[in-house]
Amino acid sequence: MTFPWLTTLVVFPLVAAAAVWLPGLVRTRRGSAGGATLAKTTALGAALVEVLLLIGAFVEFDTATAAEYQLSETYAWIPQIGASYALGVDGVSLLLIALAVVLVPLVLAAAWREQGDNGLHLRRYTALVLILEALMVAVFAARDVFLFYVLFEAVLIPAYFLIGGFGQGPRRRRAAVRFLMFSLAGGLIMLAAVIALYFQVPVDPETGLRPEDAFLTANLTGLELDTVAGRLMFAGFFIAFAIKAPMVPVHTWLPDVAGNATPGTSTLLICVLDKIGTFGMLTLCLPLFPEASRWAAPLVIGLAVVSVLYGAIAAIGQTDLLRLVGWTSVSHFGFIILGIFTFTELGTAGSAFMMLNHGLATGALFLTAGFLIARHPEKSQVISDYSGLRTVTPVLAGTFLVAGLATLSLPGLATFASEIMVLVGAFGDAPGWTLAAVPGVVLAALYILLTYQKMFTGDVAEGLDRMPDIGRRERLVAAPLVLGLLVLGLVPQLALDYVDAPATEAVAAIEAVADGGADDGAAGADDTGASAEGNE
Repeated sequence: MTFPWLTTLVVFPLVAAAAVWLPGLVRTRRGSAGGATLAKTTALGAALVEVLLLIGAFVEFDTATAAEYQLSETYAWIPQIGASYALGVDGVSLLLIALAVVLVPLVLAAAWREQGDNGLHLRRYTALVLILEALMVAVFAARDVFLFYVLFEAVLIPAYFLIGGFGQGPRRRRAAVRFLMFSLAGGLIMLAAVIALYFQVPVDPETGLRPEDAFLTANLTGLELDTVAGRLMFAGFFIAFAIKAPMVPVHTWLPDVAGNATPGTSTLLICVLDKIGTFGMLTLCLPLFPEASRWAAPLVIGLAVVSVLYGAIAAIGQTDLLRLVGWTSVSHFGFIILGIFTFTELGTAGSAFMMLNHGLATGALFLTAGFLIARHPEKSQVISDYSGLRTVTPVLAGTFLVAGLATLSLPGLATFASEIMVLVGAFGDAPGWTLAAVPGVVLAALYILLTYQKMFTGDVAEGLDRMPDIGRRERLVAAPLVLGLLVLGLVPQLALDYVDAPATEAVAAIEAVADGGADDGAAGADDTGASAEGNE
């Protein structure tokens, strides 16, 4: 029996969260600095051990068969309804798991002083981060649709408390409730589609029952669905994923979260958790509902382009730094969705690669913005309260610039390769829509460079002339993200080896439907011709 890497990656953070949260571990008086330090150190140590476990999973993964699910584990869970505890990863899901596992210790280290010195408070905060990490790993590894749905909803719990209970904005509770209501609404719609999909599984003619593993994605792929039913079920899944992504017009919860959560929480939610939406579109919508995916593609592509342009224009008009970064993600998720639904191998691979790159670039931007805000005398998030910091905090300014340039997809950084792949691939299927999306690239340059100019050039703002530059801990946080963007920009094949084959398989499922429809039409024409000859 092979080592259960995926279960270990899920269970270990949960065990660590319990160890951090339980009062028995931290015996110091409530609110003492010692309890806080022990909680942070334990959580960070556990997150680093999780990185070592991730390396073990990568060693076991075979990139030659990246389209196949590997490290698989399947056990009966609720056989009466066909649900299984089934985990497995292809190249795309493994990279997204890696993104989550790598960002968590960086977020914990970045927020070392963010939550104060209250021991009980820190135990709760760090435990919630570890719980969220476990659930993110699990949802990307789930290969049972019912299990995926349960995890899709479960991630909302720690996310809600991290926003509302530990946020830094004055409207954090409102933002948390809004995030929860949007996500729950999407989840309920998805639940109806999950139940409907179960009833499409054929029953055993001898027993009259459906298989005990009916919800496995492998068993649900290739079902002969009624056209209307398939499209309705697709809509149920897609709406839930579009809310999570977030995609215009169901994106409005995201700027509030970005502006009121801590930068670390926003990093995990927007850079990792929101990828569940685009990941679900790629790995569930396309293979389970290929006909419906092709049918809905024109509308989805149109909304994706609107997201690209609207998100970028809204970002330019922002006065709050964290809300600006949030709006940039609305634009970039539009590019990811565009690549998925134009059904080309290059565009789909580019979208999968962009999920990873967006997490690195936007994570660096959020965390660097957090370093900047933490140094302001009033903890201001207002862009106009900063200026001239290039000479005062040169390392911080340089880090922000690199993160910003990655966000605008500067050649040589990882985001450039993935965005070009999306645009070139999409042009082959939807040239008009692709050309309409191209101004989003120019707008990205505007909102990044204008923001940098306002905050880091010119005269130093009053009271900021003695602002300290980032220290060793913060440099250790930023360095892996900047290094990742540089390495993947220069050698993108390191990641493409994991996403190329899954992208090819996803596109093949769509093409099979198109070819089947063409064959049916040809057969119908032949039948008509034969009938005509017979009548003669």
